[in-house]
Amino acid sequence: MTHQYPSLSPEQKKELSDIAQRIVAPGKGILAADESTGTMAKRLQKINVENTEENRRCFRDILFSSDQSIANNIGGVIFFHETLYQKADNGKLFPQVIKEKGIVVGIKVDKGTAGLNGTNGETTTQGLDGLSERCAQYKKDGCDFAKWRCVLKISDGCPSALAIAENANVLARYASICQQNGLVPIVEPEILPDGDHDLQRCQYVTEKVLAATYKALSDHHVYLEGTLLKPNMVTAGHSCTKKYTPQEVAMATVTALRRTVPASVPGICFLSGGQSEEEASVNLNAMNQVPLHRPWKVTFSYGRALQASALAAWGGKAANRNAAREAFCNRAKINSLASKGEYKPSGSADQASMQSLYSASYVY
Repeated sequence: MTHQYPSLSPEQKKELSDIAQRIVAPGKGILAADESTGTMAKRLQKINVENTEENRRCFRDILFSSDQSIANNIGGVIFFHETLYQKADNGKLFPQVIKEKGIVVGIKVDKGTAGLNGTNGETTTQGLDGLSERCAQYKKDGCDFAKWRCVLKISDGCPSALAIAENANVLARYASICQQNGLVPIVEPEILPDGDHDLQRCQYVTEKVLAATYKALSDHHVYLEGTLLKPNMVTAGHSCTKKYTPQEVAMATVTALRRTVPASVPGICFLSGGQSEEEASVNLNAMNQVPLHRPWKVTFSYGRALQASALAAWGGKAANRNAAREAFCNRAKINSLASKGEYKPSGSADQASMQSLYSASYVY
């Protein structure tokens, strides 16, 4: 960023840019394993497993201790604070397990949403207080990137100008603080899929939100080459009666991104937003086949859409560990292919991967 008072040295910029490029190297995306304790409770409840620290550790160990080849598909893993300090069955700390595979370690740093007074249930995200100190500690503890989620919704009068401006500003402030501490910020302004709006309305709102976000990032002198974007796909609301094809979703999404995201951003890593595993893969694949120039890598940062089949296969039983790991590795490979536009659905996707993962007003 060219401005009067440079804040990052050339060495700092190079480090940030190199980290971002490693995460989104060709065929690679992100495993979002940063679910809070409460969110893991919901996941485990579905497979009748008690939400204990050991069970959470055990499931994440299945994912993190996958075969070395997983590094061909996964460039980064986002951790939750608890997980960062847990150990694998072999006694190594999880960040070390991940790093030894050549995968970059990331951390969720926001403190959840807080209501914006005088709005129709809109929110901002809290956690800026003490963020610099937390980032410095996380960097020492092996993290090289961070994630902060802001949430907007589409309904009558939403998102309001206040919600758009406030969330853009808080994302920019977070990104600036991360970079000063050597962490690549993932900027996540998620527009929820709740509602009955059509594809065009979602595209319009996505463009407005992303334009405001990049204006704020520019105002805060954020070095874009050392950032990644984690947006929603442009999809119709979950209750919309009209169904759109993956090609329509892809065209609307890539068009919105081309209008708003600078070419200097290394990668766009989509969230799955409650889509089924298969749907998230098919839509990502379609985006990488759209006949429009894409100056950034278009890849994934999936949580539910990388873990649902693995969770179902595991079911909390030690005997199923290998089956769960196989399910995870298989889905990671599919998304790797989709990030290059090379996924060919066989039509024989299993039940778990077709299951909708939607939950209204989703919180981590």
